[in-house]
Amino acid sequence: MSFSVVVLAAGKGTRMKSALPKVLHKVGGVPMVQRIINTVETMQASAVHLVYGHGGDLLKQQIHGNNLNWCLQAEQLGTGHAVQQAADAITDNEDVLILVGDAPLIRQQTLERLVAVKQQCDLALLTVKLDDPTGMGRIIRGDDNNITAIVEHKDATDAQRKINEINTGMMMMNGADLKHWLKSLSNDNAQGEYYLTDVIAMAASQGKTIQAAHPDEVVETEGVNNRIHLAKLERALQRWQADELMTGGATLADPARIDVRGNVTTGNDVFIDINCVFEGKVTLGNNVHIGPNCVLKDCHIADNTTIEAQTLIDDAQVGEACTIGPFARLRPGSVMHKKAKVGNFVEMKKSTLGEGAKANHLTYLGDADIGPNANIGAGTITCNYDGVNKSKTVIGENAFIGSNSALVAPVEIGKDATVGAGSVVTNKVENGALAIGRAKQRNISNWQRPQKKS
Repeated sequence: MSFSVVVLAAGKGTRMKSALPKVLHKVGGVPMVQRIINTVETMQASAVHLVYGHGGDLLKQQIHGNNLNWCLQAEQLGTGHAVQQAADAITDNEDVLILVGDAPLIRQQTLERLVAVKQQCDLALLTVKLDDPTGMGRIIRGDDNNITAIVEHKDATDAQRKINEINTGMMMMNGADLKHWLKSLSNDNAQGEYYLTDVIAMAASQGKTIQAAHPDEVVETEGVNNRIHLAKLERALQRWQADELMTGGATLADPARIDVRGNVTTGNDVFIDINCVFEGKVTLGNNVHIGPNCVLKDCHIADNTTIEAQTLIDDAQVGEACTIGPFARLRPGSVMHKKAKVGNFVEMKKSTLGEGAKANHLTYLGDADIGPNANIGAGTITCNYDGVNKSKTVIGENAFIGSNSALVAPVEIGKDATVGAGSVVTNKVENGALAIGRAKQRNISNWQRPQKKS
């Protein structure tokens, strides 16, 4: 079935108290309106008509979609007026799904449920039941249980105010019907605005069948009006994602203390300690153990790897049975092969650590290719930057680099070579050779230590 989507995203969101348009504030690391667009594109909508207004330039910089049609609402004159801005792009023979751009948690299965209800009627609404519906538009039903109207709280009778089923602002109808009803909207009300909800009464008066679908959770339909609401929806999303991780084979030390701002896939028997953050696309193999307070972004971690506390991994590839951290940092382009190890306060950038190689302490490895079973001593630095250009360091298999050494790139350390502690190496070290590059030690007898002045 062909259907298009209209997303209402023109509001400024003054209660957010932000220069950023409300719909660009992020939930789960993604602008809330982008999250909605991603959801409906997964459903293969033929087009997404994004009705925008405030902050249009910022929206166009940050929001993208495969079939995105930008519809400007220069003046915000109500929800009906907003949909009117997309009317010219809507065809008569398609169904139109109307969504609100500040309700980012709407799930695909809920929208599919709404689409299915529309196939059985003329107009489908997404409604929810609230314990306290005060201030919300009530759903009025006839004797046949079909919907006949939406009555705003201020206009409702005492009997109608006892109804707890409310309108979410999300609905689906035929394109020709929608355009016909939009032309008939009036702004003859206290606010002087065109309300989309008025089409419900129009449809009912014409004998149209109006039915409802419902979400699994009310929070799916909740909008963001301020930062308190934003934080509430963020926690709801994180709860869902924590549940998915645990269902997929991960143990979370505390499901309430994890943040997923992208997509995480896990193998079996993964353990994730508290306060870990995942961004972008992260893949964790079987038996991966992640300590507390780690940040993983756009990385692949293979089976049986241990990541100790306070480690940052960004755009890196980690092989099987590696050990990382604590307090380690893998920057973009870093690759660790099987059983490699980086320890506390070790930083890698655009470097490869061969199988079984290790750098256990206080080391910077930038633009380096390190062979299998090499040992990099504490305090070693690959000096890869001359102030203008980056150069490469190559360290051969089974090489031993003594502590506090500076390897000035471009330079090559051969297979089975050794660099003495404290050396500054500027030239190639042949296979099996020992390189020592440091000042000669002098011992001065009877040295008088400085005395504290009175």
